[in-house]
Amino acid sequence: MSNGRGGCLPLILGLILLTIIFDDDGGWQGTEVQSETYDPRGARRPMPENGGDIYEIAEPGAPIDSQGTAFAIDRDGVWLTAQHVAVGCRYIGLEQGRSLDPVGSSLLSQESDATLLLDAPASPTILALANPASLPYGAPGIHMGFPSGRPGIVFSQFLGRSSASRGPQRQAEPVFAWAETDRALISGDPLGGISGGPTFDGQGRVIGVNSASTERRGRVLTTAPDAIARLVTASGRVDERGTPLPMPTKAAALATFRQLRDDGTIRIVYCDVP
Repeated sequence: MSNGRGGCLPLILGLILLTIIFDDDGGWQGTEVQSETYDPRGARRPMPENGGDIYEIAEPGAPIDSQGTAFAIDRDGVWLTAQHVAVGCRYIGLEQGRSLDPVGSSLLSQESDATLLLDAPASPTILALANPASLPYGAPGIHMGFPSGRPGIVFSQFLGRSSASRGPQRQAEPVFAWAETDRALISGDPLGGISGGPTFDGQGRVIGVNSASTERRGRVLTTAPDAIARLVTASGRVDERGTPLPMPTKAAALATFRQLRDDGTIRIVYCDVP
């Protein structure tokens, strides 16, 4: 773990620039979500040694009705999103056209900013998860989601494995850090709402979940793939492997995102808190 020398950076959580109103008087009625937590850390699994900065993520405050991004990883209704998107929710719904499909349960990681949405809508298409591995410096990243509720893509280059500090106890978590290089479909707006969306590596596999960003320095943080793998294994609910989606050009990435959006593989996720 970095010893905290210099470079500590306040980050804006990728959570929630768009507040969603749920009608408590007869509007959308979901099934109250049943949430569990999973934490593999302890004396036998300390945080990995990381170089570079320790990123400090600003406290988001009390949970509010909110919006983020989620994506399917198993056809039997298993989705991934960011932990901070799904924490404290009474109801969780995935947007489908003009309606919301309810999520029945969730498994929140206490190790990283990742959550599995379970007992959720089935999806005919699923995304491929990358095997936990190191990436070379400068490797390309493609971050997809719905900043401010609208489709958007961020292109980046890999900086390295690092650590982020969040929560009242400033608990450290493993992250991958990326330097933003370009955007598509985003007109300078902050990235709130892209949280929970997939980050693809150069082979078109999901290498992380969008977690946090900073406008000032153009950094994007994503969950480490090994932490995602441990959460997926602990759930016992994922027994399929998606097909990688190579995106060698920005035009290919745009076309892929439009297809994944249109077929419902990547959706806006809404959280209603008590």
